[in-house]
Amino acid sequence: MNTRTAAGNLLLISLAALATAAPGRVAPARAETLRVLTGYAALAEPEEMMKAYLLRQVAEAASRWREEYEARKTPEQIADYQKRLKEEFARRIGGFPERAPLHARTVGVLQRKGYRVEKILFESQPKHYVSASLYLPDAERFRPPFPAVAVPCGHSDDGKAYAGYATYCALAASNGLAAMIFDPIDQGERHQWIDADGKASLACCPGHNMVGVGSILLGRNTARFEIYDGMRVIDYLQSRDDVATERIGCSGNSGGGTQTAYLMALDERIVAAAPSCYICGLFGRLLEHNGAQDAEQNIFGQLALGMDHADYCMMRAPRPTLLCTATNDYFNIEDAWNSFRAAKRLYSRLGYGERMCLVETDQPHGFSLRLREASVRWMCRWLDGRDQAIFEPEDLDVPAKEDLQCTPGGEVMLLPGARSVYDLNRDCGRELAETRKRLWSETPPPQMLRRVAEMAGVRRPGDLPQPRVENLGTVERPDCRIERIVIRPEDGIFLPALLFLPKDRAVTAGVVYVHEDGKAADAAPGGAIDALVRAGKAVLAVDLRGTGETQRLGQKYFNPGLHGPDGQDYYIAYHLGRSYVGMRVEDLLVCARWLAKKPGGDGGVELVSVGYLGSSALHAAALEPELFASVKLVRPLVSWANVVELGYSKNRLVDTVHGALCVYDLPDLARVVGEKLTIEDPRDAMGEPCARP
Repeated sequence: MNTRTAAGNLLLISLAALATAAPGRVAPARAETLRVLTGYAALAEPEEMMKAYLLRQVAEAASRWREEYEARKTPEQIADYQKRLKEEFARRIGGFPERAPLHARTVGVLQRKGYRVEKILFESQPKHYVSASLYLPDAERFRPPFPAVAVPCGHSDDGKAYAGYATYCALAASNGLAAMIFDPIDQGERHQWIDADGKASLACCPGHNMVGVGSILLGRNTARFEIYDGMRVIDYLQSRDDVATERIGCSGNSGGGTQTAYLMALDERIVAAAPSCYICGLFGRLLEHNGAQDAEQNIFGQLALGMDHADYCMMRAPRPTLLCTATNDYFNIEDAWNSFRAAKRLYSRLGYGERMCLVETDQPHGFSLRLREASVRWMCRWLDGRDQAIFEPEDLDVPAKEDLQCTPGGEVMLLPGARSVYDLNRDCGRELAETRKRLWSETPPPQMLRRVAEMAGVRRPGDLPQPRVENLGTVERPDCRIERIVIRPEDGIFLPALLFLPKDRAVTAGVVYVHEDGKAADAAPGGAIDALVRAGKAVLAVDLRGTGETQRLGQKYFNPGLHGPDGQDYYIAYHLGRSYVGMRVEDLLVCARWLAKKPGGDGGVELVSVGYLGSSALHAAALEPELFASVKLVRPLVSWANVVELGYSKNRLVDTVHGALCVYDLPDLARVVGEKLTIEDPRDAMGEPCARP
């Protein structure tokens, strides 16, 4: 039976059937029969609720962006905009460390037809190794110092040795440009998570996304590491006598296009840039149709700030910028043209319209032939004053993957003393632990809790709306009555709920009950909710937004086995500067206030949370303590610091608040709640039982 279109009485039949169900937790298949929103005319597709809700806010941000863009006319206005956006961009990814010695060394040399390659290792941060290849022109054909191009890699496990990227570098060197290509973290020789057997279990996109989870809690981003590595590549190029230090370009494809876009926006040493197969538009079709991409491609609050793909170009105006695009790319070609047009108009306002260009090839996503040629020609024009057609010869001599290996074991993390991004994050986490300890000892609790609310995005109690509550019918059980209700805390949000009321006895207390698997998980006769009802308590089992019936299906890009089922919706919220933790805190507060007005609620509401929703429950209890008589957390995360310490985590993405560990951790909130709080079976970042800190 299709529960989406079945009549509402399906739920009545299913609930009645539960009277004979076995005690304990309801299996997922059984939970599906407990739907409240089945046939609910106000919301045809409950699991699309969060996507629709968030995309409406994206549309509102897009409207603001257009108004601000059209008002930005004069050079002074443009300069102010560029300065503000660059500063915010750098701040939102966590800023950059102080420069340390590169300790660069050449570990091998390849002589190829028309150029040579130096295999290089350097430290972008102390003992944090970067493997790279520097393609150098034939000094007999081209006189040094050479103009140079930094070449970030796209998402390929081969990294710098990926055929299309190595070919680009060979083409550049054959035409008089030095080209330095480097492995990003978790690609090529730079896998950051190495198992005990020396093998990398996280590569490329999964690795980037795993790094992202802990980075978010520190107020960082995976992009911070990639961007800084690229900046250090430019440092290295400028340290060489055979490179023209004032003539540096940057060009990369796909994920390398992302890095190019970031680098060209933030590093003023980049004279000419050519991002390939990336620039399109977050305000366009990307989030709606493709969904959010890898962790480094999502900057906290960037859409609320007004930073779309076009802004990466406009932040560097009027420096020469070429967009390399593909007609059949999954990064939509129409959105690429829209971003190009916006940037072109702004360049023209400054009097340099010719410096913003676009090339399109009738190909799918990739650094294909015509894009490689166009990028090299662009670099020759703007870095070396040579405006000539570039064609890639069929016999171009491109090194093989094994020839480009820089490390003895094929992994930089196998080098003595090597430090991963997880190590760097751990260092930051430990420093922040001392900062938090000092903050909480020196700052009055009310002031700290205001900062907590601001970081999580929770409005002040007086600003929360009164919910609209709709009753969809009642089901009778031998010992209780179940009301099927929908709680609407704000436009576009529907919280399906079951209100369990005891029969033949007065209600002694109200309980808000939330479960990571939805309201039906503990709803069977003889289960945890039934025990509370038999004790005379009214129990409101509610699906907080994005759980239970409103959990969007099919979000597979962020590997549900590692990051839970919410990855792409989570990152839309992240783009808007919002956290799921904070939104669910507000849901809890609205529901608890409503229940407190029911019989038995005058002494305060009891709060029970099972699973990762414990973080939201803990926030709610700490921020509005007078509302809750008691708080019980079952299987909660022990601390956010544990996520950073372990590095590897499971289903913790949706449970993060950007930069939280700069101010507070979950145990800080637990201390605020105090004796009201009971913690049962705490779990670490991997979901394993652990001791309470």
